[in-house]
Amino acid sequence: MKIEEEIKQKQFKSEYHKTLINIIFTYNWLIKNQVEILKPFDITLQQFNILRILRGQYPNPSNIKLMKERMLDRMSDCSRIVEKLLKKGFVERKLCKEDRRNVDVIITKNGLVILKKLDKKFETLDKNLINLNTSETKTLNTLLDKLRG
Repeated sequence: MKIEEEIKQKQFKSEYHKTLINIIFTYNWLIKNQVEILKPFDITLQQFNILRILRGQYPNPSNIKLMKERMLDRMSDCSRIVEKLLKKGFVERKLCKEDRRNVDVIITKNGLVILKKLDKKFETLDKNLINLNTSETKTLNTLLDKLRG
């Protein structure tokens, strides 16, 4: 559906303004769909992001600094998120052997299991939501990179 129809606005100040509104609307639409998948698992988007980062590092541990650098939402409180994942049994935390001021965080088997379940859900979401072919997705990625450029 066109953005004009979605937000019931006939005109925009310019095509640039329309593009910004369209990106913001689409971002919120995507987030809403992701949150719906995560809700039954009692996981937030930020927790999901941390778990994926830790899986990418697995079997090596990670630290808060590395996770913060890789997070999609850089405004998140990484230490607080790790604490919540620790309580859920999805991560373990240990003092770093090389630098005792640092803390190593590693994903647990439970964390890997939950991610495997979520991978299947998100694969379905990707296929059902993105009404673009591979060439179009490459073009969109190029344009989004250029936008931030």
